[in-house]
Amino acid sequence: MVAAATIVLASCGGGGGMPSFGDNEYPVEEVKTSDAEMQTTYPAVINGIQDVEIRPKMSGFLTQINVTEGQTVQAGQLLFVIDNETYQAQVRQSQAAVNTAQSQVNTAKLTYENSKQLFDSHVIGEYELQTAENSFKSAQAGLAQAQAALASARESLSFCYVKSPAKGVVGTLPFKKGALVSASNVLTHVSDISQMEVYFSMTEKDMLTLSKADGGLKGAVEQFPSVKLQLADGSIYGYDGTVAAISGVIDQATGTVQLKARFPNPESLLKSGGSGTIIVPRQNTGAIVIPQSVVMEVQNKKFVYLLNDSNKVQYTEIKVDPQDDGVNYIVTEGLKVGDKYVTNGITKLNDQMEIVPITPQRYQEKIQEQAKAMTAGDIVNAMSK
Repeated sequence: MVAAATIVLASCGGGGGMPSFGDNEYPVEEVKTSDAEMQTTYPAVINGIQDVEIRPKMSGFLTQINVTEGQTVQAGQLLFVIDNETYQAQVRQSQAAVNTAQSQVNTAKLTYENSKQLFDSHVIGEYELQTAENSFKSAQAGLAQAQAALASARESLSFCYVKSPAKGVVGTLPFKKGALVSASNVLTHVSDISQMEVYFSMTEKDMLTLSKADGGLKGAVEQFPSVKLQLADGSIYGYDGTVAAISGVIDQATGTVQLKARFPNPESLLKSGGSGTIIVPRQNTGAIVIPQSVVMEVQNKKFVYLLNDSNKVQYTEIKVDPQDDGVNYIVTEGLKVGDKYVTNGITKLNDQMEIVPITPQRYQEKIQEQAKAMTAGDIVNAMSK
């Protein structure tokens, strides 16, 4: 029964009320400093370390789709084939032209070499020799032109075979076999997700603070602590990340600076295009930390009851760090070391109300004493209120 009564009294003695001691006693705590481990969170977007759009260079009908969504591919692996009959015919035609030009070169070469021998024997004149040489050079130029046309035809044919430019994972496949595609169409994405790049933004003010403290952006990157990633389901990713780069340009629309953190992804849990929350740890040395239960919030403003030298409470506004751990606040304005604040029963207080201050330890002892004196009926009545 005593345990149950203690629970009831303790719950009444929190922010919502206090036990009926009859002597106007309230627990008071003195403001002190301590080291606080806090964290700051930022919305983030997840991308693979390399995320490549796969587009065809040629228009045509898809005749082969050689991969599936989510498949891991290697650099140079064949992904798609576009109808290439026309381009194969152009290659065969260009090859035939090269063969013909090669034969013409061979014939012109023989003619030129024979003409040189006849010229040396004074059988023909210089005109006939020059004509044979010109024919040989013209045939060589024709061969070079035919070879260039063949190379162009082969390149056009190669465009019909769409290959992966990098190792990675295949994304969605919006087109089916037989679809007409062109260079304006994205056939899929290939993302290298062995390591992920997570982008998030900090305010210009926070970035300036970091830069000044760490000697510029380069120093800020080097001194930046390891960060964590909270996934969309609320869980914390199993590997820490490191900040790899900070943009040197401030987004004028948002007033923020973009940062890039890299996370290992050995189990391929992170997917390109996903979202999450970056968690940056912060160590506050010499901070004023108070429980959230001693704070009253009115119209987005926070207040505590401070005790003055006349044992009267003053309704005092404070300002706190916007990031908190759900249990405590770090006070940035409104409190100083040595101030005394009421810790329990704050909803029964009024500004300039006179109280009898006691220590939190004595407050708990009085709760225990009153609990022992309560009957079962008292407990039931207290719980029903």
